[in-house]
Amino acid sequence: MQPARQPSGNDCDPGDRNTRDTAPPSPSLREMGKLRRLLAIPLLIALAATAACGGEHRDDVVRIGVNDLALPHWDVYKRKAAEAGITVEFVNFSDYNQPNPALSQGRIDLNKFQHIRYLANYNARNNDTLVPIGATEIFALTLYSTKHKSVTEIPQGGEITLSNNPANQVRPLLSLAAAGLIVLKNGPSWDSKLEDVDNAASKVRLTTIEPTLTAQSLSSVDAAFVDDTFAQPAGLTENEVIYTDDPNRPDLTQYINIFAARAEDRDNPELLRLAKLYHDPEVEAAVKAETGYEGIFKTNDPAELQSTATELETKFRQ
Repeated sequence: MQPARQPSGNDCDPGDRNTRDTAPPSPSLREMGKLRRLLAIPLLIALAATAACGGEHRDDVVRIGVNDLALPHWDVYKRKAAEAGITVEFVNFSDYNQPNPALSQGRIDLNKFQHIRYLANYNARNNDTLVPIGATEIFALTLYSTKHKSVTEIPQGGEITLSNNPANQVRPLLSLAAAGLIVLKNGPSWDSKLEDVDNAASKVRLTTIEPTLTAQSLSSVDAAFVDDTFAQPAGLTENEVIYTDDPNRPDLTQYINIFAARAEDRDNPELLRLAKLYHDPEVEAAVKAETGYEGIFKTNDPAELQSTATELETKFRQ
């Protein structure tokens, strides 16, 4: 999504509104044909500009921000929503930093791309109040490698890439510590940060990059933590997995993926229906049918999700 340009005047104005004071001479038939062709160009531009500027948010349409619109289960979801009398429009985001501000600003009504911990960290950093209103699934943390078959094969001084978002770093840090690849100065805890890594005592070096680039980095590093959203399009399979954790651990509730809404919409019946619709049998079947899907569906109550989010936000705000 490109940033909006700053208009010098009316950004939706299709053309110059100034008129000539004197009428031009009447054109010939040949000139009129040429004139029509020339006029067609600015007319098409004007129509395109009008369509773009007419993209206001309609009250009878629910806009949902996602980061994986190419996956076919969203077609099934949209059809099931229509059968329930709800018109859904998707907005696809390629940048993790965009869906939450878009939701907060009212450009979308829901988003589905993040886990509870990510949402809590966003709220704390931006003094926002977005809330989870429905659980979707949880994924095992997965360390991939195209060079090694196990973590024990990674050499001394090897390089591992992970997300540059602090909300997505503690789980990889705890996993790497458990695997014996890094040493954390004060021992592993849910408060561990990247700066707590004892580089001199650790076996590997850590490099943080945009999560969208972790799969691509595998050609030049020893291993990478790749989100499921990006692993599938990159063609990664269980054959490249060298480490996973257990997503059913109670302390990993914070990593359940969710539908998020604005605080004032937490009890909106239509939005709650859409959050639950993700677990419609046809939708779940479509999700599970997608190549490489390794998620575990979760149906935790919104109140439980919010309790976890609130606890994390309190910690992040300190």
